[in-house]
Amino acid sequence: MKINKYLAFALTMAMTAGMAACGSNAASGSNSESDEGKPASVSKSSESELSGSDKVYKIGVLQYMPHDALDAANEGFFRALDDLGIKYDKDDQNAGGEQSACQTIAETLVNDGKDLIFAIATPAAQAVAGVTSDIPVVVTAVTDPADAGLVASNDAPGGNVTGTSDLTPVAEQIALVKKINPDAKKVGFLYCSAEANSEFQIGLAKEACKKEGLEYDDYSISNTNEIQTVVESAVGKVDVLYSPTDNMVANAMSTVSMVANENKIPVIVGEQGMCDNGGLITYGINYSELGYKAGQMAAKILTGESKPADMPIEYLSEEQCKLQINEETEAALGLDLSALKN
Repeated sequence: MKINKYLAFALTMAMTAGMAACGSNAASGSNSESDEGKPASVSKSSESELSGSDKVYKIGVLQYMPHDALDAANEGFFRALDDLGIKYDKDDQNAGGEQSACQTIAETLVNDGKDLIFAIATPAAQAVAGVTSDIPVVVTAVTDPADAGLVASNDAPGGNVTGTSDLTPVAEQIALVKKINPDAKKVGFLYCSAEANSEFQIGLAKEACKKEGLEYDDYSISNTNEIQTVVESAVGKVDVLYSPTDNMVANAMSTVSMVANENKIPVIVGEQGMCDNGGLITYGINYSELGYKAGQMAAKILTGESKPADMPIEYLSEEQCKLQINEETEAALGLDLSALKN
């Protein structure tokens, strides 16, 4: 069994654009936590008001595909509603990674007259946003909703869509390259070229590599069948592989780690689920907590306390970004990362 150790990781004050992810919504003042550990965005009075409603809301869910991170976000969303006393009838749909299925499911949920639709990952969010401008849509696991065309801006969405971003501290993740291998010269970027979120993060990663004095090459895929061949093509050409929060790679991490471990290539990944499934290390976010924050936003919308147009995109706090090392992978690669654990 894998043994994963989570360590709190002190963030520097001089955060780059990538680091703007965690806690970048600080300007909105909605990320701090109360003394009781509950986000200040849900006050005691509003929590009481929410739990007092007897209405059963019809909530549709469109999840792009099943994998650990998106599953965790889904779980966190409804955990928040349960904690807030929101009653709901859940219509939970999964598109299995098929864009055409996203479109069909989105249209069905809209035609069913849901009170709110929860869309998980960018392709799902874009499908739902494309078929309704009336039903409130809360998204999560979307790196940059504005860049994805879902909202007018992340600070002021302006329409029926809002939610939480999973933009990770990309620059800090790239900084791990030389902590793993001080002699590393080149990083290989493994991602799906069709995922807008991945393209966005790879752009940040390239900027971070330039600052670290690292060279890089793209190893992009268009479907999961290509992953083994693409990873094998990187052998002997790169010192480290980096994959952002990419749904296709996340869904095939066992294949990635099999090839990478056999060839002693460390894989830095974008989130905890990818690390659980074979990635060496990440410095990222907890998707269950990201979904929980989206659930809190949904509760406010359902009860009329807030409107999506007026709710800025939210992010996890800096304290919720954690370093995680897969010690089984560490052993397979013959590495000693004990210095990072202290």
